[in-house]
Amino acid sequence: MKRPLFIVLSLAWASAVSAGPPFVTDDPEPVDLRHYELYLASQYQHSSRDAGGTLPHVEFNYGIIPETQFHVIAPLAFDAPAGAPRQTGYGDTELGLKYRFLGETDDRPQLGVFPLVELPTGDSSRGLGAGHTQIYLPLWAQKTSGKWTCYGGGGYWINPGAGNRDWWFAGAVVQRQVLPNLAVGAEVFHETAKSDSVGPDTRANLGLTWDLSEGSHILASAGPGLSGAAGYQTYVAFQLTWGPGK
Repeated sequence: MKRPLFIVLSLAWASAVSAGPPFVTDDPEPVDLRHYELYLASQYQHSSRDAGGTLPHVEFNYGIIPETQFHVIAPLAFDAPAGAPRQTGYGDTELGLKYRFLGETDDRPQLGVFPLVELPTGDSSRGLGAGHTQIYLPLWAQKTSGKWTCYGGGGYWINPGAGNRDWWFAGAVVQRQVLPNLAVGAEVFHETAKSDSVGPDTRANLGLTWDLSEGSHILASAGPGLSGAAGYQTYVAFQLTWGPGK
């Protein structure tokens, strides 16, 4: 039986819509202590058989203690299988804690973990959720040199349910600050098979982060599938950041 695309999409992008935006690959850097991030975002993935994503989802991050952020995503999901009615409704809720346990120096990268829990709040019978609680256990690294930043890593998804498989994710991003308020980057990521019917997949994205002001930002990315399922994916977000003054 074909797996609804939004279920696959939510797994593929679960770490994308955390601190890694506009990319799927994440980084180890948490929100500063007592600072906030709020995203109003949409993600979309298209193939010849299906289309789905979020329109929109809300993401909230908060620096709760030093080197640690709380994270939640609440999505309005949609799934549009070819030849079938479009389904729209609340999707699976994501909760997580990002912790940076090693800071960056001239000689070493910064390292962090970002465990996530996907709660089955979406209606899986309509393709709007996975129907099971999923857990993601990643390790992320980042190194900056001048205007260049490289980050990446990967992790393991615990993905219960009939016909499902636990699976691995790995990704890498290279990003450059081309203007004081504009950064551009490129990403490649790979996922192993998630179920008996969804095989391994490799994809790429080009993206940008545009700072409109100190506290408002636009983020966007798009790219094709390189192997596995054909198609493309996109992400766009408006981000607000704020916190106590220095």
